[in-house]
Amino acid sequence: MATVLISGGAGFLGSHLCDYYVEKGDFVLCVDNLLTGSLENISHLFSKPNFRFYHYDITHYFFVEEEIDLILHFASPASPRDYLTYPLETMQVGAQGTWNLLQLARQKKAVFLLASTSEVYGDPLEHPQREEYFGNVNPVGKRGVYDEAKRFAEALTMAFHRKYGIPTRIVRIFNTYGPRMRLDDGRVIPNFISQALQGKPLTVYGDGSQTRSFCYVSDLVEGITKLAEVEYPHPLNLGNPEEISILDFAKEIIELCESSSTIQFQPLPEGDPKLRRPDISKAREILQWCPKVNRKEGLLKTIQYFREKLGL
Repeated sequence: MATVLISGGAGFLGSHLCDYYVEKGDFVLCVDNLLTGSLENISHLFSKPNFRFYHYDITHYFFVEEEIDLILHFASPASPRDYLTYPLETMQVGAQGTWNLLQLARQKKAVFLLASTSEVYGDPLEHPQREEYFGNVNPVGKRGVYDEAKRFAEALTMAFHRKYGIPTRIVRIFNTYGPRMRLDDGRVIPNFISQALQGKPLTVYGDGSQTRSFCYVSDLVEGITKLAEVEYPHPLNLGNPEEISILDFAKEIIELCESSSTIQFQPLPEGDPKLRRPDISKAREILQWCPKVNRKEGLLKTIQYFREKLGL
């Protein structure tokens, strides 16, 4: 039985990773300061003997007595609404939080896996995005607090790997969705589904021609857990390469929700990427991984979750 520490474990992705490792039979230490995470996401695990929750901020010195085999660093505000509300906290957890957990990995001789993001590519001039692409990021724009926090975290992770030989992994996560997303987190899927279920107009920014690629959470968890087992220290894209425009996606959500909602156009926010699609060639080759859940199937599961949350 391995011991796995998951920072940000009460968040959307972190809580699904807690589920995976608890069900696998590993001992899970979940660490979260609940800034954007929720105890509701992990409350079903509290009765499990192989699960422990620490209400703690990893930007402060952090040490645990247990031996640790794997650290998954998922602590960070991740939606534009959250990291624009908490810009300093976002940068601090990307910098000092990453440093603290890398030091812990060094002390415990643990594998360290960093949750990075497709946002490191910024508003990309290369499409689809390969891991070798260095990005087109505005470091002083509003979104720079998240983009640069993750870019620094990647650089720090590689520095620890090169200097101390720590077995590190870096996953660049593209748009992911599923149950346990917050209704108010400001991202496109919670916005569209909440609006459609309540018969409100769906807010499309710009003309809706910007594209996104959406990966269902179970597929992402499979990719992350496979990466944790493979000796590959360089960044690796995980996401679904099936691309759709935001306008077409809005129409799809209205249809799946059987909603009478209309579409309302608003000005495009500063720095909003025009294109987003992963090249997952490396993940296919190294992990023998590709997404399995089609968008309609995943969205119907997510819509049902939102119906329950909204009491509809």
